[in-house]
Amino acid sequence: MEIKVKKLSITAKLPTRGSAYAAGYDLYADIAEPAEIPPHRTVMISTGLSMEIPEGYFGAIFARSGLAARESLRPANCVGVVDADYRGPFMIAVHNDGETARTVMPQERIAQMVVIPFLPVEFCEAEELSDTARGEGGFGSTGKQ
Repeated sequence: MEIKVKKLSITAKLPTRGSAYAAGYDLYADIAEPAEIPPHRTVMISTGLSMEIPEGYFGAIFARSGLAARESLRPANCVGVVDADYRGPFMIAVHNDGETARTVMPQERIAQMVVIPFLPVEFCEAEELSDTARGEGGFGSTGKQ
């Protein structure tokens, strides 16, 4: 699959994979100077890119596990969704879950994107639903004996 990417600045960096089998493509901070993120705050960081995600797919924006574990930085919405018809700049709302300020450096990897297919569905109202063994069992119900 080929995804068209438009660089919105000369310093923007195309997404990259960390290994041959990596599902996620790293997204980079396209900022002119370091950006400090205070504890429990969110800062919008540009990737400097726009993309053309193919119809039938979306770009899922996830945390980079090392950045989240070591620096307490993650996307503020936990998982971002970039729809196939969006053509604007990819901005990452980076949230600091830690107790100390963190700094995002120019060209630092700040998130990862996984391109995922989805099924368009139609919702139809129904008076009844089919029965299952689980039924209406909610949170934690499948772990009970």
